[in-house]
Amino acid sequence: QVQLVESGGGLVQTGESLTLSCTASGRTFSFYAMGWFRQAPGKEREFVAAISWNGAKTYYTDSVKGRFTISRDTSKNTGTGYLRMDSLKPEDTAVYFCAAGFRIPNFNGARPFRPEEYDSWGQGTQVTVFS
Repeated sequence: QVQLVESGGGLVQTGESLTLSCTASGRTFSFYAMGWFRQAPGKEREFVAAISWNGAKTYYTDSVKGRFTISRDTSKNTGTGYLRMDSLKPEDTAVYFCAAGFRIPNFNGARPFRPEEYDSWGQGTQVTVFS
């Protein structure tokens, strides 16, 4: 069993930056993929970015390409993950969730944008961008 905890959310102005962190506990190895999803009020949860267990593969939804950067600290046994968000826009306002995919550590044959590929989820952190 692994527990994921997101942190780093907040209230920022358009154009500013935030870095979200996802810390895993209860597991002493990092052989799992990590995804970031977000959910705005009244909308379905949507894929934002994903990264393989060793950081070699990354994926982004089109609306954040060039603005968001996903990474993880592979030196740590738990594979702490990060989502650096630059040039934030009001439409980025949402609750951001990280997720761990134990069955898809390297995404082979998997579709990283599908929530069903992930096994554990954090509680989320609020990001609010005002103009």
